[in-house]
Parts: sequence; structure tokens; C-alpha cells
Amino acid sequence: MTPAAARADTTATRNVAELTSLAVNLGDEGVLLTYNVRLELSRDLEQMLLRGVTLVFVAEAEVLRERWYWLDQSRGEATRRWRLGWQPLTRRWKLSQDGLSRHFVTLQEALDAMRRTTRWRIAEPIAAGEESEHHVVFRFRLDTEELPRPLQIGLGPQSGWDLSIARRINLSAAMR
Repeated sequence: MTPAAARADTTATRNVAELTSLAVNLGDEGVLLTYNVRLELSRDLEQMLLRGVTLVFVAEAEVLRERWYWLDQSRGEATRRWRLGWQPLTRRWKLSQDGLSRHFVTLQEALDAMRRTTRWRIAEPIAAGEESEHHVVFRFRLDTEELPRPLQIGLGPQSGWDLSIARRINLSAAMR
């Protein structure tokens, strides 16, 4: 087996979630988040989708104000949830978010639709000069708690179902 084929084979057997860009902007509308995620599903997850299991992906963002005397104070948080499933009668992929459903011909098109978000409002505006006291925590993950109960047994970080990203960014560093 060639090295390229071996690399392609290992990529197909494991999930890939990589944050390619993350930007925070402060404006009159509030704290706005823009992100881009590279997302590839393993063969196991694709097979589960084809067998009728719906996967739920979650993007979470929280703005925290640092405090030396207590836990960090939450200044705002936002969550987006996508439900991805295969529709065998129409032979289409269905991606639902907040009651809005869209249909795609290929799985890659459906994944591309949820991998990027621009100008997502995650918190109220922060006063000028206070951004050095705040940071944003961003998470993108496969919600394994939404899987059917029999599939949840034995799931752990080493199970191959772990698909998550977490980043923390300081607002003052993001504004430079």
C-alpha cells in the first residue's frame, strides 16, 4: 500500500474536525462570531446515517468576563443545533436547524452547509475599553447524547465517535 493510500484509508476510518478560522468582532449589534470548520465523517458515522440514525451537531459560544475573586461571569451565550439525516425515499440528505430544513444531494453538500457561520451574534455589545476583561469560548461537537440509547453505551473519547473542537480567544487579542 502506498503512503498516500494508507493516509486516505486512516482518514476515512476516523472523524476529522478542525477549526480553520475563528474571528470575533465587536460592533453596535453586539459580539459577532465568524468561524469555519473542516469536517469529515468516518465510515462508521456515514454507515449509521445511511441506516437511519440522525446525527446532531452543536456549535456553542459563550462570552465570559474574567473576575479574580470568583468564577468568570457569563455575559452572553448562543447555541446552534443541526440535525443531519438520510431520507431514503427521496434519496436526499436532510439538514435541519431551528425548524428550517434543507435538502442536499450529497453528504458533503450538507456538511458544507453547517461548517461555516458568519456574523453570528453571541452577546450584547461590550463597552469600549472593557474588551481586555472578556474572552470567548467556542465549541463545535457531535452531540452523542442525542443518539439512540443503545448507541450511547460504551461511547467514550477513544470510541471513534468523538468529534469536537474547543477554542478560547481573548477579545483584546481578537481586536488587534
